Amino acid sequence: MRLVDTVALVTGAGSGIGRAIAELFAREGAAVVVADLRPERAQESAGRIQAAGGKALALAADVSLRDQVDRMAAQAHAAYGRVDVLVNNAALATGDDILHIEEEEWDLNLRVVLKSVYLCSKALLPGMIERRRGSIVNIASVNGLSGLSEEAYSAAKAGVINLTQNMAIKYGQHQVRANVICPGTVRTPIWGPILEKDPQIFAKLTKWYPLGRVGEPEDIARAALFLASEEAAWITGTTLTVDGGLMAGSYGMSRELMAKENEL
Repeated sequence: MRLVDTVALVTGAGSGIGRAIAELFAREGAAVVVADLRPERAQESAGRIQAAGGKALALAADVSLRDQVDRMAAQAHAAYGRVDVLVNNAALATGDDILHIEEEEWDLNLRVVLKSVYLCSKALLPGMIERRRGSIVNIASVNGLSGLSEEAYSAAKAGVINLTQNMAIKYGQHQVRANVICPGTVRTPIWGPILEKDPQIFAKLTKWYPLGRVGEPEDIARAALFLASEEAAWITGTTLTVDGGLMAGSYGMSRELMAKENEL
């Protein structure tokens, strides 16, 4: 097991990618602090881990608020004495088209997606620096790498990538690593409202993915496990795209463009 004698805190761990990461980390030997905005979801994820024989602590926290983050960090330290791995996964995505996004909605995206990474890292970095041991894995998105709409969410995710790079170069001297994962489309509950309107959305998106499918939460969890573990001991400041090849380009799109050129 790759995370034996490790304590990990995962935000947004009540469902989707966060839950998959928390469960995999526990199977690999970590004691996992399962943090989520909704206490019932945190309890459910922690219960699943405990039922499988793992160690987990459920904590409810709004990670966009400093007082709640500080309380969460204190509770984690009280329970386990330290946090070795921080996974900043909590996020939301609302609003599209900068001409129609209201200021409140813009601010909400930046608070939950970007400010939460700052707050959680600020709360837990001192302990990592003191112990000269720590790994921060931030979950961003391919939206932070390219223009894929959802402007507020995408801008915040781009900020997560840059913040990760700055933490990596600043705290590497203390043996604290910071890396970021950029997932492509992943089948998670966040897609629920879109699926209600368009049940075929994943099938439509699949055609742009060279590997012929959208992602599953476990795809991202395995990448997070690698970056959190000693297998990645000499990796910091990296941006790992886990996207089925999306950012490399789309053969399907290329063929369509070539067909149009041949018609001219």
